[in-house]
Amino acid sequence: MQLQFLGATGTVTGSKYLLTSGRASMLLDCGLFQGYKQLRLRNWNKLPVAPADVGAVVLTHAHLDHSGYLPLLVRDGFRGRIYCSEATYDLCKLLLPDSGRLLEEEANHANRHSYSRHTPALPLYTERDALNALRHFSPVPFGRPFEICGKLCGQLALGGHILGAAIATVTDGSRTVTFSGDLGRLHDAIMVEPSHIAGCDYLVLESTYGDRLHDAADPALRLGQVIRETAARGGVTVIPAFAVGRAQSVLYAIHQLKQRGLLPPALPVYLNSPMATDATALYQKHRRLHRLDHAECEAMCHAARIVNSVEESIALNQRRMPMVIIAASGMATGGRVLHHLRAFAGDPRNTVLFVGFQAGGTRGAAMLAGVPEIKIYGEYTPLRASVHQIDNLSAHADAGEILSWLGHFQRPPKRTFITHGEPAAADALRHRIKEQLHWDCLVPDYLERQELA
Repeated sequence: MQLQFLGATGTVTGSKYLLTSGRASMLLDCGLFQGYKQLRLRNWNKLPVAPADVGAVVLTHAHLDHSGYLPLLVRDGFRGRIYCSEATYDLCKLLLPDSGRLLEEEANHANRHSYSRHTPALPLYTERDALNALRHFSPVPFGRPFEICGKLCGQLALGGHILGAAIATVTDGSRTVTFSGDLGRLHDAIMVEPSHIAGCDYLVLESTYGDRLHDAADPALRLGQVIRETAARGGVTVIPAFAVGRAQSVLYAIHQLKQRGLLPPALPVYLNSPMATDATALYQKHRRLHRLDHAECEAMCHAARIVNSVEESIALNQRRMPMVIIAASGMATGGRVLHHLRAFAGDPRNTVLFVGFQAGGTRGAAMLAGVPEIKIYGEYTPLRASVHQIDNLSAHADAGEILSWLGHFQRPPKRTFITHGEPAAADALRHRIKEQLHWDCLVPDYLERQELA
């Protein structure tokens, strides 16, 4: 068995692992690189394996840094099956076509306004490419073994990170490899905690928050404080939020705050993301994957006014009164939130509030670092609004929660590979595991190969 790291090394994006056993070859996750330009350029490079030679893909969850390369893989020759949970398939039916549409819109906008260095600017892939990729999906139940390429066996366990997220285990009969995917929190307000794993021969472990602990304070209280202070200035709170996972956490927190009288009942809250609206509705369909009952799901779904049309979205930018706008994307790399940032970032009365991890090289990370202006669609917008971040609304386990999850292993892996983290976070987690558990740990390099003896 051989494992090659095609992404999520030195970064939290581009999760992609090539696992081979004899003639069988498969990918575990198939995500896009995001953030720094040198990372994004990797999305245009050919994979070190021909897509036609990949027999299958096992997907841990639907976020684009884990699933967003699938349309390219299929377009370039992949003909196998894509295995994932049913909820992940439902979310990919929203996320992947939307990603293709956005890529096409960005390319068309660049061509109309002539700010691309390429003539013409082309999308990485199209909506049609994404729809073609969806034909290869084969949802599988949690906890039930499934055959991969006729030679390997896979199984999914609850990962808790977002709806449908999984911990994936693959075995060839003699060696077992477990991929944590993105691990959820132990006491998340919405999602269940990750399943315990008894053991494996090799472990590939995420480290997004491997160098820190989440604040124990209630994140909803901090959310309410920022919104109230902004409204008192007559300002607008713009919340860039991932359409899947983070948007729902913010909506549920806003519902709770209004129930407790900690937000003015009349303060307008808008959800300007058709995809987030559809994703929120899926929480009713997949109730056993989270903690909310039917009434709580309904309350979350109705915590904001839904912005359905482009015209309504544009009209919001003309309003100059206190309100809250939740819009994708979570790192301000694309989507409708860019139009709101262009409209509101220049006014010191307003606030831009980030509610999740901001990868290096993203617009969100730059804003948190204090840049005086941001580039949107080829033009610079001054940044005079307040910029805040609530870290502990994250859906990623922190270092302590990861160690707690590892503590349930009945036997240590032969080796643990630390991935999906910025360099400082990955190395800090490696050090913690070696010091506290005395496990053999390695932080792999991009394209590194490891023999799994």
